Amino acid sequence: MKKPLALLGALPLVLLLAACGSSAKGNDGTTSVVASFYPFAYVAEQVGGTHVDVANLTSPGVEPHDLELKPKQVGAVQGADLVIYEKHFQAAVDDAVKQADRSPKDTVDVASVIKLKPLQAGAEEEGHGHDHDDIDPHTWLDPENMVAVTRAVEAKLSAVDPDHASDYAANASKLVSDLQTLGTDFATGLKTCKTRTIVTSHAAFQYLAARYDLTQVPIAGIDPSNEPSPAQLADITDLVRKEKITTIFTEELVSPAIADTIAKETGATTATLDPIEGLSDATKDQTYLTLMRKNLETLRKANSCS
Repeated sequence: MKKPLALLGALPLVLLLAACGSSAKGNDGTTSVVASFYPFAYVAEQVGGTHVDVANLTSPGVEPHDLELKPKQVGAVQGADLVIYEKHFQAAVDDAVKQADRSPKDTVDVASVIKLKPLQAGAEEEGHGHDHDDIDPHTWLDPENMVAVTRAVEAKLSAVDPDHASDYAANASKLVSDLQTLGTDFATGLKTCKTRTIVTSHAAFQYLAARYDLTQVPIAGIDPSNEPSPAQLADITDLVRKEKITTIFTEELVSPAIADTIAKETGATTATLDPIEGLSDATKDQTYLTLMRKNLETLRKANSCS
């Protein structure tokens, strides 16, 4: 793959040499896959099985919105057999993919696979320098979207490594089945909820809410580092009281301070609703599927679903 001059200037010579040698199969014959963060890495691991070596650019415990890449990671994006990312979610990854001049033949851009939703009203960014291009990137929290990602990854893996296409197809079929069962369980489990509004730490759950007829009220915007204005905070507090919402949802990688404040002022409790943007020490033994099922049970309890 041709290396643009911008990338050549950005990387130390030793890393460039390493990247030049990494575009082919690894020493063990596996296909090298670079995923921008956990949900896409999970799909690559499940579909690729033993035939792939998956590198996740976002380390456990790191908030993916704020990801900064090391030169070695930029080199990995350059040399991988397949890269999976979502344009306009992580600016550093976008830049690395652009510098690498990657071909669509060996790159999965989830933003081209799934119809993205515009930012929910009230979720706009407020001068924090992140560019989500006025769209909501949290596609993976809808199991049906993950089915589409799975099929896209299978197709690209089969193209770059046709010798194992039948294995990729079988692995993808199993994952698709698991995701479809998950989606059915969400639809059934949330059908009869007495409360259909969820107050969340940040605006990560629009896709899930839209799929299962819920209404998301985010405390922070699309970026969890944003904080609500005093007026927004007052509006959310009033809404919680008016609709008798019993639970304010916090998440693993974001401070719960503001959610705790709202809960204290309204008499609500807090519970963890995981946006599954990455694993943490507390969730390192979990998977996308188990975390989503925990989310389902948390929603059912909080929203009084029979």
